[in-house]
Amino acid sequence: MTVAHGIHTIDTAFQRDHFDAAYFIVQDGRGAFVDCGTSHSLPNLLACVRQAGLQPADVDWLIVTHVHLDHAGGAGALMQQLPNARLVVHPRGAQHMIDPARLIAGATAVYGEAEIARSYGQIVPVPAERVVVAEEGHRVLLAGRELLCIDTPGHARHHFCVWDQTSCSWFTGDTFGLSYRELDGDAGAFIIPTSSPVQFEPDAMHASIDRLMARNPQAMYLTHYGRVEDTARLARDLHEQIDAMVAIARQCAALPERHRVLVEALSALYVARARKHDRALVDAEVLRVLGMDIELNAQGLACWLDRDTR
Repeated sequence: MTVAHGIHTIDTAFQRDHFDAAYFIVQDGRGAFVDCGTSHSLPNLLACVRQAGLQPADVDWLIVTHVHLDHAGGAGALMQQLPNARLVVHPRGAQHMIDPARLIAGATAVYGEAEIARSYGQIVPVPAERVVVAEEGHRVLLAGRELLCIDTPGHARHHFCVWDQTSCSWFTGDTFGLSYRELDGDAGAFIIPTSSPVQFEPDAMHASIDRLMARNPQAMYLTHYGRVEDTARLARDLHEQIDAMVAIARQCAALPERHRVLVEALSALYVARARKHDRALVDAEVLRVLGMDIELNAQGLACWLDRDTR
């Protein structure tokens, strides 16, 4: 857990260390979470509240950037522990927080009941009266500190990012890609976009990244993983890779073994960029760290191709 501008970075312990972050913002004795991981994350989240010198009753907000389970799966369970908090969510995601049945069914169909229980734990509803629907430009006030929500599709249509003027930074969910600290080097942070299923839209993702950069942010707080700076370079890297991923997908569109070829081509793309980024990075380590995301990105590109070619 590191602290700057009252922002605590919490490792939610989802899947592996330093893979999935939540953030706890403290201002004048009041607190707000941005994303929360799964219900298994609660001990780490509540420990952060205590370490920050607060009590659960001092937490006013839980803001979820979108409702994918690694970001919001534990929202209902966490809200049960925060008696005064309200949940802030995108209009397209609100109903899934109030009634998570479709989220649970969709994830169970992919992973099975045993894996859902292992990875995500209990997924419980949030009472409707505690849910705040954040339309474009919605402002959350934390002891007078303004947190601005803007619509940022591209990864998901139910995604917003949160601007914090105090730190001149964004909480980006998955819109500003994935950057794991294991791949940091002399050249700084290494980053890739996330096209994971099922709502990847490249044009929208380009536009959302441009909206984020229009405020000249000093830093981005990524769910996967942590605070990154040098935002202009990272934005350029993301734009280049989105175009490269779209080109790869189109080349693979009609192939009988499309998924396998997509995985191989994405692996080659990211390894080549990692080598260029920092020659000290070892190919096997790059693939180890990015293995899950390569698989999900291939699935996401396939979903996009199937929609785009109908």
